[in-house]
This record gives sequence, structure tokens and C-alpha cells, in this order.
Amino acid sequence: MKLGAHVSTSGGLDKAIERGADIGCEAIQIFGSSPQSWAYKPIPEAQTAAFKEKAKASGIGPVYFHAIYLINLGTSNPANLEKGIDSLINYMKLASEVEAGGVIFPPGSHKGAGYEGILKQTVSSIEQVLDNSPGTPWLTLENTAGMGQHIGARFQELGGIISAVDTAYRDRLKICLDTQHSYAAGYDIATRDGLEAMLAEFDECIGLDRLAAVHVNDSKYALGAGVDRHENIGEGYIGLQGFENILSNPAFRDVPFFLEVPGFDNKGPDKENLEILKGIRARVSGEG
Repeated sequence: MKLGAHVSTSGGLDKAIERGADIGCEAIQIFGSSPQSWAYKPIPEAQTAAFKEKAKASGIGPVYFHAIYLINLGTSNPANLEKGIDSLINYMKLASEVEAGGVIFPPGSHKGAGYEGILKQTVSSIEQVLDNSPGTPWLTLENTAGMGQHIGARFQELGGIISAVDTAYRDRLKICLDTQHSYAAGYDIATRDGLEAMLAEFDECIGLDRLAAVHVNDSKYALGAGVDRHENIGEGYIGLQGFENILSNPAFRDVPFFLEVPGFDNKGPDKENLEILKGIRARVSGEG
């Protein structure tokens, strides 16, 4: 498995490769624009070329994009729904340009309408995105922590979305599993038995072949709290033993891991968190 982190693209897309290399990333996740804004400016070709060249030279990959935070495919606001679809299409095109693995995004919130109330709209929106996107990158749904009225905390809901998408597009949908969100949603991945139970449910509802990436984060809150709050590796309720269970499980053997932790200096994913993960990987693989 490749171990990496979400890194900044400030100053240019290609700068993310250098920042990733500085903290020891083997793979990276990035934004393609400001995550808090609908505005999107196409990346100049010289910059995408430099990004690909640096990625190849450094050996860093795969690369995944994380969608902006404003997207909610369950919104009742038609203008915002259109903006969200357009944003995902722009990101999918950018992912294709730089040969990234895909674009990760949570499905959104039902805002009181309920899961069934927004399912048709969510599925239709995903189909629109894929119909207008290059075929190579994966559109990658992320499980949620269950905060508020967000959908996708339970694997049955994510599986329901995928199953409802037209078969012409279904193979282009994957899943990113967030460890903290899973724990917050009540999946006890801190224990070996709990992890196995979670993976069995994931396989039944979605299929382990759809697992494309992992957001690897400890949890500030206890099991089932339903709160999306990440903690540094080993500093939260999942703990070091929990991550030893995860990294030693064969289900994750060929899946890239991306840190989204606060960092020990509160500046985001850092070398120290990555070194902790690498140490765990070495121990469970018999190399350390």
C-alpha cells in the first residue's frame, strides 16, 4: 500500500509534489481550486505538464483530487445543484489531464427530505457528471460520519446509490473509506473483530473491489458519536492498535492511504504522522 497525505497546491499545482516529497509521501491528495468557493480557473497546460513531470520523477502516485466542500447532490437549490455537477465535471477533466486516479467527494445532505427523498436526484447528478467526464478517472464517493442530515454514513446507502446508477456508468464509481468517519458512524474498526465485521458489511453492500482509497485519520470522539473530527494517528479513540489492525488487513493491501489529520503542529498532515504510519506498516509486514 502507498502511504501519503493531503497536501497544498498553493503557488501552483506542481508545488504539491514537492510538498508531498518533503514529508515523505508515496501518494498525494490535492484540491484543484479553493475548497470553499465555486470559482474554478482552468490550470494552465504548462502547470499540468510540470505536475506530471515532477510526479513521475519523484515516484509519487497515485494522485487523487478531493472535491470542493460546497457540493451537495441532495440540495433543494437547483442553482447550487448545477454548480456542484459542473464542479465535479471540471475536477474529473483536470484529473484526466494530470493522469490522477480520481475525484473524491461525499454525497451530501438530505436537509430533512430523507435518503429516499434525494436518491433519484443524487443518482441523476452522478450520471450527468460521468456522462460529461473523461472515462479514465474514477468518481469516488466517500463515506460520512453521520453528522446532521448527511447521507452515506452507512454502507447500505452508498451501495444503494451505486446500484441505482445506470449500468453504463456504474463501473466508473468507486469508494474512499474514511477511518474516522467509519468509527464515528459506529463501525468499531479499532478492534480486529469490529474491522472484520465492517469489511464484511462493506463487501455485501458495495463490494470490496470498489475500494479505491482510504482517508486515514484517528478520531477525536468516541465510537458512534456521529461527529466528523479528525485526530493525529495514535492520539484518538482508534489508537495505534486500531491502525495496526487496519494496515495488516489484506483488504487494504493495494489501496492508497491519505492522511487528513490536524498535524502535531496544527498545520495539517505532517512527516511525523506519516512516519508513524510507515512504522506500523513495517511492523505488520515483518520489516520492522
